[in-house]
Amino acid sequence: MNLTPAKKPTFYFIGVTTAQSSIMKLFPLWADYLGLDAEMKGIDIELNATPETYRQVVNFLKQDELSLGALVTTHKIDLYNAAKDLFDELDFYAETFGELSSISKRNGRLIGHAKDHISSGLTMQNFIEENYWRKRGGDVFVMGAGGSGIAITSNLVETINEVNRPSKVYVTDRGQERLDSMKSIIKKVAPDADIEYKQVNDTLENDAILSKLKPYSLIINATGLGKDRPGSPLTNNATFPENSLIWELNYRGDLQFMYHAQSQQAERNLHVEDGWIYFLHGWTQVISEVFHIELTDEQFDAIDCISSEFNQQKTPSK
Repeated sequence: MNLTPAKKPTFYFIGVTTAQSSIMKLFPLWADYLGLDAEMKGIDIELNATPETYRQVVNFLKQDELSLGALVTTHKIDLYNAAKDLFDELDFYAETFGELSSISKRNGRLIGHAKDHISSGLTMQNFIEENYWRKRGGDVFVMGAGGSGIAITSNLVETINEVNRPSKVYVTDRGQERLDSMKSIIKKVAPDADIEYKQVNDTLENDAILSKLKPYSLIINATGLGKDRPGSPLTNNATFPENSLIWELNYRGDLQFMYHAQSQQAERNLHVEDGWIYFLHGWTQVISEVFHIELTDEQFDAIDCISSEFNQQKTPSK
């Protein structure tokens, strides 16, 4: 990490391989459109870093005057656990889900938000029809019990959606501790939801759960495989249930999970969604907090248009 004092207003991206992200070139375009006088810098932190590393980053942001805030990916839960006491204010979702995706400042106070609940909900509205679960009766399979998996699951099963919930939700992860943590969090928002949590050691175990799903299900790769690490949570022999929704949360990388789904798209009548709109909602939610602005639907659509034009001008890999 290169945590040097900012020389101009600076917005940070805390991740693993930030230089590879489209945001490093997109943010200047967005800032120009929105009239924001700020630059972006990446802070790369290795997976499973020490608590001291996260505290060092948060203390730097807190104390450096021209460092305005940050968006956090991958490290949302670890950063919260290591540095939550350094914040002057945490929002409801940060405290409930035990994660942080947004770091901002207001009147000299350091504020943490968990934005995935909101951004994932907005994204699902984009490709899941209204009252889908009540009409179709499908299941949900979430592979990955990290911050995104928690936020998406809570959206789908929270008590307010009691009449429009999936028939059943399956959640898998390689870490039992992460599954236990997710289970305790979801219990707070939906104590009666039918959810099965399972620790898996290989892709064959995920294949076995996939084979049990009903038609019209939603299958989500929330593992990070395909972006931060190569691979897929399923084998190449896995078959998706007919008429289902396939959501690859990644928008860059080798995307093996998404390409696997696309190979069955016509035969199985699948809708395959990548992580691009989720990416946009995630960033615009944090930008709103860091720069104290409220983006309109028109501005979001303009940012989507700017981003799409940018992607069309570069290589097919986002």
